[in-house]
Amino acid sequence: MIIKGRSICKGKAIGEALVSKNSLSFYGGVNPNTGIIIEKGHELEGECIKDKILIFKSGKGSTVGSYVLYQLAKNKVAPKAIVNVETEPIIAAGCILADIPLIDKLEIDPTSIIKTGDIVEVNGDKGYIKIHINTAVRNPSIC
Repeated sequence: MIIKGRSICKGKAIGEALVSKNSLSFYGGVNPNTGIIIEKGHELEGECIKDKILIFKSGKGSTVGSYVLYQLAKNKVAPKAIVNVETEPIIAAGCILADIPLIDKLEIDPTSIIKTGDIVEVNGDKGYIKIHINTAVRNPSIC
């Protein structure tokens, strides 16, 4: 299945989806040294974002979150790509700094059709994603 959207940061990536219907703060919500989500009570708390296609509603919190995304990339624990329902400036700036492909405003809410563990291709050059449903049993990743 191919879904068109708006490209914000160019690049291409393919990988396992990590999906949240909630917003995510990178500053205080993600450990920049490990890539593990540490936001208390978040549905992805304890998950590792390294090498994932990170799909979530939108960013939230401090503008320092942009630099956390950059630090994640420098520490080689960043997601391969990010897909948002709607991107706000913190995530956009962070992905541009870190050179992480970023797409939003898809024709269909990605959090309603993509499941954690599905394989997703992100094409930030042309503004679309391609979903490959994964039927394998998912084992939580370790960073």
